[in-house]
Amino acid sequence: MDPILKLAFFVRPYWKRSVLALVLLTALVFLDLAIPRLVQRIIDQGIGQNDQQVVIRTALLMLGISLVSMLLAVGNNILSVQVGESVARDLRDALFTRIQTFSFANLDEQKTGQLMVRLTSDANAVQRVVLVSLRIGTRAPLLMIGSLILMVSTSPSLALILLPLLLVTSAIIVFFVIRMEPLFRSVQQKLDGLNTVLQENIAGVRLVKSFVRDDFEGERFERANEAYTGHSVRVLQVVSTMSPVLMMCVNIGMVIVIWAGGIESVRGDLSVGQIVAFTNYLLTTMTPLIMMTILSNIWAGGIVSARRINEVLDTVPDVRDAPDAISLPETAPGRLVFENVSFRYRGENAESVLDQIDLTIEPGQTVAFLGSTGSGKSTLVNLVPRFYDVTAGRIMLDGIDIRRLRQESLLARIGIVPQETVLFSGTVRDNIRYGVPGAGDGEIFAAAEAAQAHDFILALPQGYDTHIEERGVNLSGGQKQRIAIARALLMRPTILILDDSTSAVDVETETRIQEALETRMRRHTTLVVAQRISTVLKADKIVVLENGRIAAEGSHGELIAACPIYREIFESQLGNDIDPEEATAGGAREVSP
Repeated sequence: MDPILKLAFFVRPYWKRSVLALVLLTALVFLDLAIPRLVQRIIDQGIGQNDQQVVIRTALLMLGISLVSMLLAVGNNILSVQVGESVARDLRDALFTRIQTFSFANLDEQKTGQLMVRLTSDANAVQRVVLVSLRIGTRAPLLMIGSLILMVSTSPSLALILLPLLLVTSAIIVFFVIRMEPLFRSVQQKLDGLNTVLQENIAGVRLVKSFVRDDFEGERFERANEAYTGHSVRVLQVVSTMSPVLMMCVNIGMVIVIWAGGIESVRGDLSVGQIVAFTNYLLTTMTPLIMMTILSNIWAGGIVSARRINEVLDTVPDVRDAPDAISLPETAPGRLVFENVSFRYRGENAESVLDQIDLTIEPGQTVAFLGSTGSGKSTLVNLVPRFYDVTAGRIMLDGIDIRRLRQESLLARIGIVPQETVLFSGTVRDNIRYGVPGAGDGEIFAAAEAAQAHDFILALPQGYDTHIEERGVNLSGGQKQRIAIARALLMRPTILILDDSTSAVDVETETRIQEALETRMRRHTTLVVAQRISTVLKADKIVVLENGRIAAEGSHGELIAACPIYREIFESQLGNDIDPEEATAGGAREVSP
C-alpha cells in the first residue's frame, strides 16, 4: 500500500475538519474563477460602452468577492494547521509508543540518531504534506480544470493553440516529481548519518575529551555534514531549476495569447475584454502548475518520510506476548531453571554467545555469575526478563516457560540494575520511585538506606528533592549506582538482577549493600553479574562462565578447591593469601566447556 495512504489513518480522526477545509477551499476556487469574467464585463460593458454604473456595480461585487475569499482563506488556513499539527502529534505519539514496544534486538538494529529523525524531521515532513494538501492540494487542480473550461468558453481557438504548451508544462512537472523522490530519500538518509554522529558525540563528549579526539570527531562530523549539505544542494538545484522553466512556459503562453488574440481582435472576432479574461485564465491555469511544483517537492519529501515512518510502525517486536500468554501468580517464589539454553544475536555471521546452559536457581538464592569479558554473563541475565528470547532451549520461572508469560506481568516481578546506570531529569525522589510512582517517603527512605544512598542524599542541597540533571551529570558514578539499586529494591521484586551494579562504589560500601540485600532479599532470588570477586564471595552459588558455557558452579569454597579458572581469578584479584579451610572445601561440580 502507498505509504501516504497508510498514514491517512492518522487523518481519519480529523475528517470533519479536513472536509470543511476542503469545502472552504473549493468555494474559494469558484470565487477566484469569477474575477476574470467580472473584469471582462467592466472592460466590454462598462468602459467599452461608457457605462459608469456597470463599472461601479461590478467593482463593488469584486470587492465583496475579495472579502469573502479572504474569510474563506483564513478559515481554511486555521483548519489546515489544526489538522496538520494534530496529525504530526499523533504520529510522534505512535512512533514513540511503537519504539517502547521494541525488544533489545530491535533497538540493536535501529540507531538512536535514525529514530530521532523519524520522530522529528520525518514527522514534520508528513505534517507538511497534510497541511499543503488541504491548502493547495484541492485548489490547484480545481483552479486548473476550471480555468481550462473557462478558457475554452472564452475563446476555443486560443485554447486550442495553447493546448500543446499546457501538455509540455505538465510533462515537465511529472519529470521533476519523479526526479525529486530519490533525491529527497538520499537527503533524509544523510540526515540520519549526521544525527547519528551528533548523538554519539554528545553522549560521549567526555570520552572524546579524555582521549583528545576533538579533531578526529570534528572531521567525522564534517564528513557527515558535508555529505548532507551536498545532497541538500543537489535537491535545491533541481527545485530552483523547476520554477524558472515553468515561468518561461507562462511567458511563452502570454506571448502566444497576445499575438494570436491581437490578430483575432483586429479581425473583430475577439473583444479586448475577452483577451484580458483569457489572459487571466491562462495565468490562473499556469499558477496551479507552479503551485504543483511546491506541492510536488513537499509530496516527494513526504513520501520518503512516510516510508521511513512506516518502517518503524511496521516493525514487529522481536519479543512479544504469545496469544495465550498468562500472568505470573502473585505467590510465585522465584525458582529459575535454564534448560539447554543457547543464544546468538541476530545477523548472518553472528556466533553463539551462550551454548547449552543448564542451571537451576532455587527461590531465595543469591547466584553470582563470574567470567572473563565476553563470556556471556550479562547476556544470560538479560534473557530472564526477556530483553532477548532464547535461540534454543527454554527458561522456566516457577515451572512456567517465560515465553508463555505476559511481559508486563514478568517485568513487574523483576528488579533490574543494569550495567549502564540511567537516571532521568527530575528529583532524587522521583528517580527512586520510578517503578513505583505511588511509593511513600517511608518506603523510599528504606530502599535508599538498603542501597547505602540515604546519607549522601540527605547531604545534597535539597535532599530527596535535589534536582538530577540530564543523565545524572551532577552525581558521581557510585551515587548514581546506589540510586539505581534503591530504585530496584523499592519494587520488592521476586527476582533482583544486579549487572555489575556496584563497580563504582568502594569495597566497604559494597559490603554494606550486600549485607542489606541479604536481609531485604532473603525470600527472593538475586542474580549478580560481577567483575570483582569480592562481590561474589558470599553468594549461595557462583557460576563460572567461559566462552558461553558453564565451566563450573558451586560455593566459593567449592570452587577454590575444584575450579582452576575461579582460583586464577581469585588469586589475580586478592592474592595468594587464602584460608586453607576455604581452599580445601570440596564438592564443586566441574563442567566441560
